[in-house]
Amino acid sequence: MNALFGPWLDNYNSIIKLNVEAQEVVSLRVMKLAYGGRRSEIETQRMISEKLAALAVAQIGMLKDIATGQGLLAPGRAITVFQRQVSANRRRLSR
Repeated sequence: MNALFGPWLDNYNSIIKLNVEAQEVVSLRVMKLAYGGRRSEIETQRMISEKLAALAVAQIGMLKDIATGQGLLAPGRAITVFQRQVSANRRRLSR
């Protein structure tokens, strides 16, 4: 039974961690954007470009997994892409 549900439970735990960390990033970004000015504009541009880049990397990775018969690994790998980006943003915005 663990073999069947193991990857899904791992993904579930990763999604919870991602969600908690993403909420922190949202709060930090809102504070930064509330100041306005040039830094706010730069952060907005960075936010959009990072999201698009992370989405592209996740999609390519998932397509590769599916094409090579490893489709069950695709969701976990996509979560990892987003987790790395969110963690990097949390570190950068916390300074």
